[in-house]
Amino acid sequence: MDAAPTERRLPPATELGMASIALVAIGVIYLASYLPRHAPLGPAIGFLAAAAAVLVANAVLLSRQREFAWWRFFQVARWTLLAYVVIAGMLEYMFIYDHTRGSLLALLTLLLTTFTLNVPILLAFTVARFQDPDSRDPAAEAAAGGSARA
Repeated sequence: MDAAPTERRLPPATELGMASIALVAIGVIYLASYLPRHAPLGPAIGFLAAAAAVLVANAVLLSRQREFAWWRFFQVARWTLLAYVVIAGMLEYMFIYDHTRGSLLALLTLLLTTFTLNVPILLAFTVARFQDPDSRDPAAEAAAGGSARA
């Protein structure tokens, strides 16, 4: 009888990331539904707090993984974060250009930041989960100054 290989148990990072993004989307849609009038900020603050809590929980659960291809995770996360910071910067400019001010601007900025941090975690986890944790990328090691294994 062949014993089935044991599958690594990974945290539900994808599910938590999507839940956080959904909470951000609900908060933004709620605020946008009141435009051009001023929206009551309480519900949106609640959605932001919930989204941020799920994001932090996701990061904590991921950080506890020992058998994980962290080198690949950070390789993907860095470039994705760079792209999403540029996108978030353009959206933030749009908020300011449209004369969004005060607490509404602060709340939209925090919601946008939460979204911007979620996407790189989701993409990097999705790639790294299928990578062998014991393998190393020779090109990445060489770029980091280490010696490449044959």
